[in-house]
Amino acid sequence: MVERMLQFVSVPQEMPQKRDADARRHDFAEIYKGFALKQAERQAGRCSQCGVPFCSVHCPLGNNIPDWLKLTAEGRLEEAYAVAAATNSFPEICGRVCPQDRLCEGNCVIQKGFESVTIGAVEKFVTENAFAEGWVKPRLPRDELAQSVAIIGAGPAGLAAAERLRARGYQVHVYDRHDRVGGLLVYGIPSFKLEKHIIARRHDLLVRQGVTFHLNTEIGEGEGRISFAALRDQYDAVFIATGVYQSRDIALPGAARAGVIQALAYLTESNKRGYHEVSDAETALHARDRRVVLIGGGDTAMDCVRTAIRQGAASVTCLYRRDRENMPGSAQEVRNAEEEGVTFSWLTTPVEFVGAKQIEAIKVQAMRLGGIGPTGRRDVEPVLGDVRQIPADLVILALGFEPEDLRADWRVPELGVTHWGTVQTRPGQYETNLEGVFAGGDIVRGASLVVWAIRDGQEAADAMHAYLKARGAAEPCAATPVMKKRRVGE
Repeated sequence: MVERMLQFVSVPQEMPQKRDADARRHDFAEIYKGFALKQAERQAGRCSQCGVPFCSVHCPLGNNIPDWLKLTAEGRLEEAYAVAAATNSFPEICGRVCPQDRLCEGNCVIQKGFESVTIGAVEKFVTENAFAEGWVKPRLPRDELAQSVAIIGAGPAGLAAAERLRARGYQVHVYDRHDRVGGLLVYGIPSFKLEKHIIARRHDLLVRQGVTFHLNTEIGEGEGRISFAALRDQYDAVFIATGVYQSRDIALPGAARAGVIQALAYLTESNKRGYHEVSDAETALHARDRRVVLIGGGDTAMDCVRTAIRQGAASVTCLYRRDRENMPGSAQEVRNAEEEGVTFSWLTTPVEFVGAKQIEAIKVQAMRLGGIGPTGRRDVEPVLGDVRQIPADLVILALGFEPEDLRADWRVPELGVTHWGTVQTRPGQYETNLEGVFAGGDIVRGASLVVWAIRDGQEAADAMHAYLKARGAAEPCAATPVMKKRRVGE
């Protein structure tokens, strides 16, 4: 076969065609159109096939990126998908929402002078082509096992664990308080980054694989809820993958004024509008004709400001207390936001929310960078006397997320947690201090990336399998198993 690799010296970096900013600011469709076959082959062929693939090293899932790039360049697309899916439960999602500029692409060895391979765009092409060709099928188990597992949370960690455990033959039941599968993939990420049919398609695959979902189901004590103790009693193992949903607040004068809202509440309502679950007449969390100011600098902040643009805000300003180079969010997302009309006010921090009952303005303090702090990032300090006001009708706080108090909510005081409130697991493992109870994803590591949640789900599934197997609980059944225990709620 003709060698098609090492083309980075003659083929420039190319991204899929991006929709014009004036057009995309009026809808929630994905902004990149996706590669055509020849484009994908050409970009994949830029890979240098280096001996130490730093793209794989810096991928939380350890994806075999050079291998599926080579297969794509050679037109062996079914094999390319098989390699991509071997390490990643949801490559179609990671190709869209992973911050490749901070992970695989940001560590591509050909980046300097030639620019990196556009790994994320090729991954999206490979997986979408595989779906179109009918190559993506549910991983049905070879043998059915009588043992059952409960997973609390239908976000990326819970779904990854469910997929892997079900493939081994376990009877997998996923519980989630929301009405749809996906967690923050559905309600926290806007459709212009991840269209919702992508998650619905994966949900359908998991159902066909044999995973049972219990949606609109709260865990805890009280009417209409299922107790955590009941889950432990009814299942052979339990996996906690609830994520972190409690927004961090801000302790500033005037923060309780109407019009100061949390990012997750804002994004959730916007995504529900996409499902026609919220009337356009409901405007408390809508940006139309309002002067929007967002406080924060992560990917959630970029999701909010770009959503506000699409909702028809009069103006959108993002305040961040450090400079562009020290912003934690994706650099590509910042560029997209600027193209769409977002104004960034760098080295700016709020000090007071101004107004009577309704927010009218934010008093802000100019900042400057200082020395390197204990976290390895540069500290910031105020520029004395440099204070001004920014008009605002809607202020969105995107300051990160903290875990909910599961011990209190579920009445499980014996569950071990860290001083941050995250669930504590054994070092290097996923088992909690409770027998047969495992945890992973954001509820263990804190608010993080989708790709880390997928990794945790996959590895937790392996740990649960080892646990059950060690207790003689992974014996195959001769036929479809008859459960020794009734399912909770039946």
